[in-house]
Amino acid sequence: MTMTDEAQAFWLVQPGQGALRSETLARLGAGEVEVCTLFSGISRGTEGLVFRGEIPESEYQRMRAPFQVGQFPAPVKYGYISVGRVEATETAKDAELIGQRVFCLYPHQDRYRVPAIAVHPLPAGLPAERAILAAQMETALNGLWDAQPRLGDRIAVVGGGAVGCLCAWLASRIPGCEVELVDIYPQRAETAAALGVRFSDPAAARPDADLVMHASGTADGLITALRLAGAEATVLELSWFGSQQVSLPLGEAFHQRRLTLRSSQVGSLPLEQRARWNHRRRLQLALSLLTDPVLDLLITGEDAFADLPRVMARLAKAPGATLMHRIRYP
Repeated sequence: MTMTDEAQAFWLVQPGQGALRSETLARLGAGEVEVCTLFSGISRGTEGLVFRGEIPESEYQRMRAPFQVGQFPAPVKYGYISVGRVEATETAKDAELIGQRVFCLYPHQDRYRVPAIAVHPLPAGLPAERAILAAQMETALNGLWDAQPRLGDRIAVVGGGAVGCLCAWLASRIPGCEVELVDIYPQRAETAAALGVRFSDPAAARPDADLVMHASGTADGLITALRLAGAEATVLELSWFGSQQVSLPLGEAFHQRRLTLRSSQVGSLPLEQRARWNHRRRLQLALSLLTDPVLDLLITGEDAFADLPRVMARLAKAPGATLMHRIRYP
């Protein structure tokens, strides 16, 4: 028996302005579950672009989130980091999900109904509070697959946001790899040390890397990534710039060093994985990689759901050193 058919959801009313809106949930159908949200997370980069109205018209369809409602630029209900508890189902085979804590690629909303296949039970040892890092871990995991690091590589990760930190942490677990996290914020040094990787500001970063992963979301960061790459190295671009134009120094020594600039996007599995992997298996792996308590350091703030319109406006305008920001539900 469901508790209520009413829900509150966060909507982007127009670029730069968000609001909470009430809505009536559709009847719970066969094969569906009802989820009461415990926490959601703000994807600082992508959700910032959405909030500011910086999604190019050419990407309106490709950038749709799984349970998005509305169209870009606005009004739109957008988001994909939700952790909750399953409270009801209409199908006997899904009854084992009731009471379980789950991750779902759903917008910021206090209660919702989705197909049971859309929820991912949290593995043992993963608290709901940390599970909001699942989407960023999935992006980092896909990035490592795209980058194809080798044993003993010297790897530079430029951009110490949540995705960059997770890339550095995963890469550091490959035997023999030396990983350096590069960022403009000195406070990232403490985070890097806890994750077991070196830290440097861009000016002092070590050159001649075998692999560079860029995740700063800035043109300056990508320029730094190109500078740090050694001869024949790959620079993997994890940032997405939306409608922003980026100017790069592709003269100078770019051609002489025979650099490869390659994009990575979590919406597509790498070609080498597609025969055996799907998005569900990848997300389940991402969740299993989040059981280390050290990753709590990547959650740098928390606010109540009622404050989300104000918080989203602040983070979209001036995120500062924020990594992952958690939203708490009553």
